[in-house]
Amino acid sequence: MDYYRLLIDGLWVTIALTLASSAVALAVAFIVGLAGASGSRLLRGLAVCYTGFFRGTSSLVQLFWAFYVLPFFGIDLPAMTVGILVLGLNVGAYSAEVVRGAILAVPRDQHEAALAINLGRWQRLRHVILPQALPLMLPPFGNNIVELLKMTAIVSLITINELTFQAQAIRSATGETLFPYLAILVLYYLLSLGFTAPVKWLEGRLTAHRRGVSRS
Repeated sequence: MDYYRLLIDGLWVTIALTLASSAVALAVAFIVGLAGASGSRLLRGLAVCYTGFFRGTSSLVQLFWAFYVLPFFGIDLPAMTVGILVLGLNVGAYSAEVVRGAILAVPRDQHEAALAINLGRWQRLRHVILPQALPLMLPPFGNNIVELLKMTAIVSLITINELTFQAQAIRSATGETLFPYLAILVLYYLLSLGFTAPVKWLEGRLTAHRRGVSRS
């Protein structure tokens, strides 16, 4: 039962880490994705630099830099904060490309029609562009959430007691390998189903809504 409680504690840490990192990733995705799809050359350049850095370097190295190297520069963050920021910024870079691609996939005549009825930039984005782009974003967003969930295992290397850390602790204490790693294998799978279910539900609702609008 003691080992069972360790896994439950690790499960809650993994859930909290995934939810917080997903919120960071979502915010980054829309900020950087909109910048990448904007008409400003400066904003597009900054977006390319950001996505290129986080997609082109190892998330493990980023994690070690944030936790072990930044304190030498006077930036000493708690392990949980480091894990949330690194995972969120990393997955946010991939999700930003999803946002940018979905916005650019909206037909050009939709932009022109919004301009023709004298909508401002943010009105066009809110009422015309995003409602059409969002259904295209949801399936990749679901995949990215699952990838983020699996990436939470690496934060055990900076002493966060998530699922993988607890499984390693049980193995070290008991010498048992099958039970702890089988347990976290099943738990990760169930978590992935739980995190992607709302995305699939929302995707279905938006698809049904668009079909209803097109028929009317």
